[in-house]
Amino acid sequence: MSTPCDFGLIGLAVMGENLALNVESRGYRVAVFNRTVDKVDAFMQGRAAGKQFVGCHSVEELVQALAPPRKVMLLVKAGA
Repeated sequence: MSTPCDFGLIGLAVMGENLALNVESRGYRVAVFNRTVDKVDAFMQGRAAGKQFVGCHSVEELVQALAPPRKVMLLVKAGA
C-alpha cells in the first residue's frame, strides 16, 4: 500500500458511487468496499479509473488502507 486513504466508503450502489466520487473530487483519497466484490472491480475500472481510489475486496483490506483516525461511511440499501 502506498499512500494511506483519508476516507473509506462501504456500499457501492448508485448513492455510494456518487458519494465516493464527490469526496474524491474534493482532494481526498478514498478506499471503497462492497459486499459484492464485482461491483468494486467494475467501479475501479469504470468511473474511478485514473482517480484517487483504492478498491478493497474485504473489510480488513479497507481498514488497512485507511490512515488513523479512520473515517468510514457505511451505506445500507433501503429495505435490506
